[in-house]
Amino acid sequence: MSVLKGKHILLGVTGGIAAYKSAFLVRLLIKSGAEVKVVMTPYAEEFVTPLTLSTLSKNPVFSSFTDSEKNWNNHVELGEWADLMLIAPVTANTLSKMVNGKSDNLLLSTYLSAKCPVIIAPAMDLDMFKHSSTQENLSKLSKNGHAIIEPASGELASGLEGKGRMQEPEEIVRFLEGFIKKALPLTGKKVLITAGPTYEPIDPVRFIGNHSSGKMGFELANRALDLGAEVVLVTGPTHLDLNHSGLKLIRVKSAEEMYAEVLKYYSDMDIAIASAAVSDYRPENTFDKKIKKDSDTLTLKLVKNPDILKTLGQRKKDQILIGFALETNNELENARKKLHNKNLDLIVLNSLNDEGAGFKTDTNKISIITKDEIIRFDKKPKSEVAKDIFDLILEKSSS
Repeated sequence: MSVLKGKHILLGVTGGIAAYKSAFLVRLLIKSGAEVKVVMTPYAEEFVTPLTLSTLSKNPVFSSFTDSEKNWNNHVELGEWADLMLIAPVTANTLSKMVNGKSDNLLLSTYLSAKCPVIIAPAMDLDMFKHSSTQENLSKLSKNGHAIIEPASGELASGLEGKGRMQEPEEIVRFLEGFIKKALPLTGKKVLITAGPTYEPIDPVRFIGNHSSGKMGFELANRALDLGAEVVLVTGPTHLDLNHSGLKLIRVKSAEEMYAEVLKYYSDMDIAIASAAVSDYRPENTFDKKIKKDSDTLTLKLVKNPDILKTLGQRKKDQILIGFALETNNELENARKKLHNKNLDLIVLNSLNDEGAGFKTDTNKISIITKDEIIRFDKKPKSEVAKDIFDLILEKSSS
């Protein structure tokens, strides 16, 4: 998944031969997780059918001010719906009308109503693109804040060779991703997150573990990616998965494995969040074969696992370091001790005494503790909890 996930993209298609590429473009945008609506000029319908674009976008396609039953297609609502308006291809004719504020079709009226960023991908013949009026129009739109995807060079519909081809859909999607990412607050930042339980083997069948599902850590990773960060997610055993171009997902089983992977990446990180429920102890000896039930009791000698969070606190330089504390008694006292002893910037406290908090649930109820304050939150879905945590991180890092 990409940073386009969940974005409302309004695609304008004008009447040039490159309009046939809009079908591939819509498909790639949908595949990237965006929601797409298409507005066409009447001439664009001569190159690609509304039915094709409607089928691919899973939304109605608009090309006139009224539909077949003479109901109004509201260009204002379309403009307000969009997080980003992309016009691809944009012809020399439409360029001229955009610069001069003409609105003789639905696409142009929607463009004039849009409050979101506008990106255009010109497509025309070589001499049309080189013409001084076209270059002046592009310059004016650029000064107005529009982003321009420069056309490529190659064979044109006229048979000429030169600059004027609309960029390929894959390049346009990459441009959109880069454009959106530039505005995100964690662009250029690296975030390390631990998630899930650890399993400490007793024998080939049995292990010491806990009930952590990894849901909180995965939601934190998802939020960091939405904010533009590059994320390394080190997770213990869990059924969860996450796919994103900005994510490195590392699966481990034991605390020692997690310790090794975390230390491999930590020095290069800007933010580290230790949300994993790491086993404090492991069996001193692991049996190669399954232990048979030959006696009434079984004694295991346990030894301490490495303290991942304390090690990170000891090695901390400029990183923001966040820990989690799941408590059952003396919650605030224990969390404050952990905050101090492990050199943390924030600690996220939740209690198994609170309904809907802790392991395996889709909700959580947290308090965030700093050296100076305690911020309490109501029970929320873990996706919203992740947002609250990153809102505070961003606030602290900018102050």
